[in-house]
Order: sequence, then C-alpha cells, then structure tokens
Amino acid sequence: MTKLNWGLIGGGEGSQIGPAHRLGAGIDGLFHFAAGALDVDPAKGRAYAQSLGVAEDRAYGDWKEMLAGESKRDDKIDLVTVATPNATHFEITKAFLEGGFHVLCEKPMTMTVEEGEEIYKISKATGKQCAVNFGYSGFSLVRQMKAMIANGDIGKVRLVKAEFAHGFHADAADADNPRVRWRYDPKAAGVSAVLADAGIHALHMACFVTGQDVETISADYASTIASRELEDDAMVNFRMDGGAVGRLWTSAVAIGRMHGLTIQVFGESGGLVWQQEHPNQLYYTPLNGRTQIIERGAGDLYAEASRASRVTIGHSEGMPLAFANIYTDLAEIIRAEKEGRAADPAANLFPRAEDGLRSMASVYAATDSAKGDGRWVNAVPNILK
Repeated sequence: MTKLNWGLIGGGEGSQIGPAHRLGAGIDGLFHFAAGALDVDPAKGRAYAQSLGVAEDRAYGDWKEMLAGESKRDDKIDLVTVATPNATHFEITKAFLEGGFHVLCEKPMTMTVEEGEEIYKISKATGKQCAVNFGYSGFSLVRQMKAMIANGDIGKVRLVKAEFAHGFHADAADADNPRVRWRYDPKAAGVSAVLADAGIHALHMACFVTGQDVETISADYASTIASRELEDDAMVNFRMDGGAVGRLWTSAVAIGRMHGLTIQVFGESGGLVWQQEHPNQLYYTPLNGRTQIIERGAGDLYAEASRASRVTIGHSEGMPLAFANIYTDLAEIIRAEKEGRAADPAANLFPRAEDGLRSMASVYAATDSAKGDGRWVNAVPNILK
C-alpha cells in the first residue's frame, strides 16, 4: 500500500508535542513524513527537518513557503498537522484548507468563537477534513466506553464527571518563567488559561463518550496566584442536549496530581470510570452488581476499541498510540476518498472542526459565566443553533 504524504508545521527540536505527532503519524506505516516547516527560525527548521529525513526541497523555512511549495507538487502532502502556538492556529489552518489540504490542528483550534465558525464553514465548503487533536479520544478504552454507552449498556446517561487537574503551575516563584507565564497572559492565551489549555480535553471527552453536546454552562474561576490575570483553577457545571448533567474540575495548582484526566459516566443501569494515567483498565459497574474491570486488548471488546489497540493484553499503550489512532482514522477517510469507496465506520471517530468550535464556545461561555458570578450561559455556537 502506498503511504500518504504527511507534513508538519511546528513541533520542532525540543518541542513537547512534536515527537508525539511524528510517532503517531508514522507508527502504522500509513504516512510518509514528506514535508515540514518546524521552527520559527527558518534555518533551524530546515536543518531539523532534514535531520529527520525530509528532503531538502521540502524542508521549508515557514508555513507560507510550505503552502506555496506543496501546492505546486504532483505528490503534494495529503494531510498537514498544525502544531504551532495557539494564536497561529486559525491563520494556518484556514490557509491550508482553502489551499485544498486536509488539516489536523492542535487544540484549541482557534482563539475565538468567530474564528471557529469560519473554520467550520470553510471545511464544509471545501470538503476538506479539519480534524482537531483532542488526542485522548484515541485511547482504545475511551472508544470502548463510547461504544458501550451508544449500545445502551449503562442505560440513559444521567451524570458525567470529568477532571483534568495537575499541579505543575503551583509554584508562585514561576511567575516569570516564560514557559508558564504566557499561559496566564490574555495577550498570548486569550480569555482563559487552564480551562482552555487542559479542561477542554476533559469537556470534549464528556461529549465524545456520551454522544451529547454542551448546551449551557455555569462556571467559577479562581486565580490562586495573585500575579495571574487568568484562572489557574476552574469548576464548571454544564447541561447537555441529551439530558445529562455534567461536572468538570480543572486545575494547574493541584499539587501531587500528575495529569489527572479522568472521566466518569453514570447511567440508569450502570456506571463507567476511566483514568488516563491507568489507560489499560475501564471500570464497569452494573446497577446492583459488582464492579468489573474491562482490560484493553481483551477479545470481547467492541469493534471501535479493538481497532484502536495494537499490543497484546497486559502491556501498556500510551499517548503517542492514542494520537496514532487519530492519524489512522484520518488515513482511512482520506484513502477512501481517493479510492472512491465507503470508509470503515469505525474510523469515523476523530474530532472535527465542529468539536473545536463547540469547545471554544464552551470556554467563552464559562468565562462569561465566571464573570457573572456563575450565572448560566448558553454555550451553543450561533452557527449550530
């Protein structure tokens, strides 16, 4: 099978997210790393791309040069990943979609709801996929949870509790650390810090597994370190369009918490619990029954979960393999389009522009609510009403 051509923007040497994307795109042999504009310094970007095996003429100095260069090629990239700072996502994603390329954009997809609506419309108009890297939705047992809920295994969903809390920004002495400071600066981060950075992963997870979308939000923000303009802790209540009630806690000052991404779903006839730090187990408790442990890699999982599992039962799978499932989904969708056939339905799970738009709308609604002492605010984007 001929590999699809893949390009990466951002994610250069020393990047936290770049290696995860390179591993995710390459691990199944579906994509060839063909082009890159990896660094804000053109010389460094070109050199690093070539050190990773990218041909000299496709190791670009910046994303504009890459767009122009790839647009002229017969073997142009099939998918480009945007892994640059948040404030640049909209401009780059918009340009590549309009240029006829499929895009996988790091979250947040945009900095404003209006930008999100524009990306949503462009993706629809061009017919090009705009995926958003809510990568944790790629974990095998998260997809098992989604399939179980859709199949009615826990009955109608009543309550969702989501968390994404860590303690890595709890030191007030880090106030001038540039790697931390920008996250709490509205000029760089936008209207929200920890909710937009971490909490939207948990919020998206709640929507992903339940198949419901957020309708209204009530939020309380706290800046526990006085020098911060934006919140480092948030408690968000939300109500969903399928009737479920949601609770979300996200924090950057929870000392002792490493990552803390947890999703719990409680239905009329059962409950499910999954933790990202222990991704191989999904806990299922039927009404009036004993708690059961569902193991990743077991032979009786739903097709969506089995497809997303690569190594044998009992061995750990991590974040890069979750990312790889997003890339595998996209490869199947892109290849099916090229071959004029229907795509595997189990591949139709990757987050899209609509998810990125809804997430940003929820951030703005939560921020509005927090400023209004927790009043309930509509979180549905106008274009989707």
